Formats: sequence, structure tokens, C-alpha cells
Amino acid sequence: MERKSGWEIWDEQTKKQAIEFCKGYKRFLSENKTERRFVRGTLDIASSCNMKPLSEIKKLKAGDSFYCTNKEKVLLLGKIGIAPLTTGCRFIVSHIDSPRLDIKTDPMYEDENICFLKTYYYGGIKKYQWLTIPLAMYGTIVFKDGTKKEIVVGEEDGEPVFNITDLLPHLGKDQEKKTIGEGFPGENLNVIIGSIPLEGKEKEKVKANILKILKDNYGIEENDLISSEVQFVPAGRMRDAGFDSSMLLGYGQDDRVCAYTSMKAFFDVDKPTYSTFCMMVDQEEIGSRGATSAQSEFFRFVMDELIEKAGLSTVDFRTIIQNSKAISADVDTVLDPNYKEVYDPKNTARLGCGVVLTKITGGRGKGHSIEPSAEYIAYIRDIFDKNKVLWQPGEIGKIEQGGGGTIATYIARYNIDTVDCGTGVLSMHAPYELTSKADVYSTYLAYRAFYSAER
Repeated sequence: MERKSGWEIWDEQTKKQAIEFCKGYKRFLSENKTERRFVRGTLDIASSCNMKPLSEIKKLKAGDSFYCTNKEKVLLLGKIGIAPLTTGCRFIVSHIDSPRLDIKTDPMYEDENICFLKTYYYGGIKKYQWLTIPLAMYGTIVFKDGTKKEIVVGEEDGEPVFNITDLLPHLGKDQEKKTIGEGFPGENLNVIIGSIPLEGKEKEKVKANILKILKDNYGIEENDLISSEVQFVPAGRMRDAGFDSSMLLGYGQDDRVCAYTSMKAFFDVDKPTYSTFCMMVDQEEIGSRGATSAQSEFFRFVMDELIEKAGLSTVDFRTIIQNSKAISADVDTVLDPNYKEVYDPKNTARLGCGVVLTKITGGRGKGHSIEPSAEYIAYIRDIFDKNKVLWQPGEIGKIEQGGGGTIATYIARYNIDTVDCGTGVLSMHAPYELTSKADVYSTYLAYRAFYSAER
């Protein structure tokens, strides 16, 4: 299939629209770097659109819109369409968690007059990429009485940042002989948080000073860290990239680029034919096993409540679901010219050539892929082409090179036609990922066309 860049084939108006769209995208992702903040930021938009919690609506009718949250980390936006629910719904589901560093249960210690926090890495990362870069800390501390304290340090000018050290090259002779995994062990991902000792203390003077700062500024004791969610992420805002400013460089684009574009598309489709849903879930990067993941029963609970409030019976769930269609909104790779050997060029997407339609995910052939039907792929192609969406087929890499999965399987298991479709990303899972503005905007247009479809 021939692939052409959006910058090559779009008219000037479309190019300006893409650039303008990405201004809001940059701002939103820069301000919402955790799952809780992404949900909160989206709810601010929902409130401005007069959306209500589903729990406050007694009876649903065409045109009603609502939202449901789950443990502050999952969000479902819903809009009742003109057609009866039994004719099916349109779902776009993305995940809003991204690779990062989380503190351990008992994280704080002092060694050689330096205080550290021990961390786990969350999601698949190349550990060496997280060394020496400036890190910001996002924390939610929950006290025993249930009250919460939100902390963000390292994002504003004048605030301190945090860091993980690396071995200087002058002493790296033995390190260079090791594999990447051996040379950068996970247990060494310890974040430096201070070095000034507290006067009058005999032992662990620096740790004592850090604990005093936490107590004085935030009311936090060391044991409070046990019931906390503290994440370290790359500090700083998303930036334009390239002399032509055609690209975006920033943290968390996998998969918040798909969450943001699907959310914007949801709000921009006013009166859909079919009921539309935009769902954002957590824990995809660690296997989707928890209560806030795509495997949770939250989706089923919401659908049961919705069906009841629409005046239908729970036995109608099967009919609604079997007539529904879904997009698993997740990123894919684009061909990196520096590493051509791991790609099949004929089947790999290109930067700037549009949203990526991924027919086969998984690895080792078709292992763990949902493999959508030919009929459903044809349906998606028709929608995109009729709406002049810039799109391209893609896959993650050569058959036996590796692979990757998405949450598509947890949607398809309900017998919903599902396909993976999202933005192409370079340097996926790195602290700073690279996307094309043309691809981000094309993703939004694709999702908007899907929500607007009349068949």
C-alpha cells in the first residue's frame, strides 16, 4: 500500500487545523501525567459540557450524556444515540497508564550521606534511559483516616527535580562488558532526594532531614508512604520537535495520545446515530489484572445500570453487545530508519502518514492476536475513506523479532467486533516519545468518523 505524508497531500487549512489541535494536546498531556490527573482533567471538560454522573440520572433517553468513574483511575464517557440501544453501540477504549517509576512499599534509606527512594519500574522500559534525566514526583498519600494529600514536585520553575545517577565512563570498563539488562539492574533505580543532614541527629541525619521536610510541608510521616501512590516521571512539558515543528516530543504519549484524541472526538460528535462510549482504563502496561484494568467487571456493571435506566432488561445486554463495534485505541510503532533490521518495511507504518490500523498484534506470528474479521476491517476502511481520514496499515515488527499486546482481547471477548487503531510512535516506552502532529490529528479524525458512522 502506498503511504503519503499528510504534510504532502493536505491543503493548507487542514495543516493549520492539525497544528492547532496539537496545541491543546500538548497542554493537556503536560498537565496530566498520571492516571488520576488524566481522569480529573477529562472530568473538568465533561463538567463544562454539563455532563452528569450516571448515578444521578434516573431515566436515559436519546441525547443524554453521562460519565462513570472507577477508583479515580478509570473513566467512561457515554452519549445515548438516536438509534435504539439494541442496534448496538460504538466503543473506543484506551489506557491512560504509562511506563514510569513507582516507589517501593518501604522506600526511604540513607547511604553515604545521601537519601534515596527505592523504586519499582512500571511497564516495559529500557532502564538505562531513566538514568541522569530530571524527574518530577507525583504523589497521592492516603492517611489512615481516609484523607488524601496530593503532591507534585519538579514541574514548576524554581522547584527541585530528582535524579538517578549513572556510572561515569572513566570507571565503566566492567559495565560495558555486560548486557544491557545486567549493566543496569532494576535494584539500582534509586532516586536521590536529598543530601543535607539534620543537626543534632547521630544516625541517618539526611533521612531525618527529609522526613522533617515532608512533615513540615505536607504533614507526612514515613509510615504514610506505605499507603501512597508515588510516581516519578520525566519532568517538563511536551515540546514541539524539529526545525519545522512537525513533531511532538514528550512523556506518556503511549497511550494518552489515543485517550486524548478519542475523548476530543467523543465531545465533538453532538448527535450520534448510535450510542457512543469513550472508556479509559488503567494497568495495561502491567498486564491488565487489577480492579482498574480492562479486565475489571466495571464495564459490565456500568452497562447493566445503563440498560436498566434506558428501560430495557438485562437480557438485552447480549443483543446490544453483539451488534456493537469497538476500537482498541492504542499506539503502534512507525519505521525507525536507524533500526530498519527489526521491521518488515512493507507492513510497517511511516511517520506522518496517518493513523495506524493494526490488523494483527501480539508476537511470534499471530500469537495472542484478536484477528478481527475481514468484514470488520472492510467496515473500518469504508468509514475512514468516506470521511477522508489519512490512515495506513501497520504492525509492530518482524514476525519473530518480538511483539506487543493491547487491551483489544478484553473487549473482543464480549463478542464485540474490535480492531486496534492508534497513533504511530517513535521511541515507544522511552521517557520522551516522538509523534507526528499529522498522525495525532489523523487519529482524532479517525475516531470522530467512527463515532459519527451511520451504519
